[in-house]
Amino acid sequence: MATFIDSIDERTKLAGTNHLEVLLFSLGTNDSTGRNELFGINVFKVREVLNVPEITGAPEMPEGVEGFVSLRGDMVPIINLQKFCKLSSTEKPGILMVTEYNAHVQGFLVTAVDTIQRLSWERVKEPPPLISKRLGGLVTAVAELQDQRLVMIMDVEKVLADAGGFYDESVFDGIEKLTDAEQHKILFADDSLVARKQISETLDHLGVSYTSVVNGAQAWRLLVKLADQCEQEGRALKSEISLVLTDVEMPEMDGYVLTQKIKADPRMADIPVIMHSSLTATANQAMGMGVGSDAYVSKFQPHALAEALKKLL
Repeated sequence: MATFIDSIDERTKLAGTNHLEVLLFSLGTNDSTGRNELFGINVFKVREVLNVPEITGAPEMPEGVEGFVSLRGDMVPIINLQKFCKLSSTEKPGILMVTEYNAHVQGFLVTAVDTIQRLSWERVKEPPPLISKRLGGLVTAVAELQDQRLVMIMDVEKVLADAGGFYDESVFDGIEKLTDAEQHKILFADDSLVARKQISETLDHLGVSYTSVVNGAQAWRLLVKLADQCEQEGRALKSEISLVLTDVEMPEMDGYVLTQKIKADPRMADIPVIMHSSLTATANQAMGMGVGSDAYVSKFQPHALAEALKKLL
């Protein structure tokens, strides 16, 4: 199974095409509903897939964290996604997906893996409130596959935040207010509720005002509207927006395409763009810079984000 994830060079070509590839997996048949629902995560975040090795338990673990596994000398925390989704099933997880987010490596216990599917972000939508509420906000997007199956894209950032010990309030200590903060307004786009909260807190510490949206399509529509308005009034768009901060993975329009569009429009080209993503591999950063990003910052590193913002503002 370790060779299930390969051909990384081919996947890097997806940058700027508004596509992503997701690894589909299941958490077992729900005893209450009889349904075996399908979930997905970005292939770029999956390091390997293997049968569950022996898990070493540890005292006082957060709910859903089973313990640790030693993989090539690293102690990797193991999270049971069945428990996080509060899914009761007689099928026990037998597969371990080893993932990397924001330089954190962790394993997710799942019941089965399916296939890798290439999706257009245009077909990936915000989850209906009913689905989002039922799964405790752990689904950040949904998409319909060609075979008409519905796949739910998991908000892994929320899983990690809920697991405890990954992010805490102390990470904002020492971020000081900008001396000219009142002169700046940031537009940021991110589909993860947890990420939006972390970004907001960073910007609050800097003292700058901001507007947030949940995907690249919303950000683009707002930018076009403001650019049209400023053009009619003979003003530069920078009088309204000082900088754009964008996630990479978002429904409808991803951060790569959003950045390309901004840099291709003469009215916006001088507005700095920071890509802010949990995709932290060198290849992903190179892809971001390749589409015109002025900086690429890993998520949940508020000090690094604050420094990037200070430089570009």
